[in-house]
Amino acid sequence: MATANQAYRQATNSPAGRQASRAADAAADAARSVGEQVGEFASDMSREAGKQFGRAQDMAVDAYDEAHDAMRRNPLTAVMIALGVGFLFGIVSSRR
Repeated sequence: MATANQAYRQATNSPAGRQASRAADAAADAARSVGEQVGEFASDMSREAGKQFGRAQDMAVDAYDEAHDAMRRNPLTAVMIALGVGFLFGIVSSRR
């Protein structure tokens, strides 16, 4: 009767054992490749999201500056618009 160690050696040296080892190596290589591709994709998306965030932030600052300038040029119009928006918000929020 063979010992456990001998049985293991025989199983790994068998054609099925060698084939299983090659399949495991191939699966590990494929998993490593997929991991690298996912990492590259995530890096690219992070970089693009940062660019888009910067653009959105610039647009928000520009819109704020334009609104601020418009309020300074026409303060009465700005107050009337604010009152109108507040009135409409009050009507909408009071209806249930």
